[in-house]
Amino acid sequence: MHWTKGKYLITTDVAAADVDVVHQFLSIESYWAKGIPRETVARSLPHSICFSVLHEGALIGFARATSDHAPVAYVGDVFVLPEHRGKGLSKWLMECITNHPELQGLRRWMLATADAHGLYTKFGFTPLKVPARWMEKLDPDVYKQ
Repeated sequence: MHWTKGKYLITTDVAAADVDVVHQFLSIESYWAKGIPRETVARSLPHSICFSVLHEGALIGFARATSDHAPVAYVGDVFVLPEHRGKGLSKWLMECITNHPELQGLRRWMLATADAHGLYTKFGFTPLKVPARWMEKLDPDVYKQ
């Protein structure tokens, strides 16, 4: 699938997800995947619905949804490169993700954020209703060498 807005294109074609750009951002710029190996990024792409934001053919934003296409989806690795921020691209990206035909009728969407609550609340995301029911197994040092 793809959507266009001016000189921008969002596509779910996994071939458009420039692994080098995604890895560069995640491993250096992100707070959630700092140090992630390139091989891990490359391995994650075919197991997700990838949403690549392109400007004149170059990847300038990205997100992925990991789902069983039935009750649940996890949205992660959402970013727009700094030079393209402030143009409504993150909002448009979330519109494309939440309206994707394979992600309809889900009982639960999940994501984690430290700083983009304002964006995600526009799409119905809220803090966990019953956080005591949720558990995680976290290895914060998994990407450290």
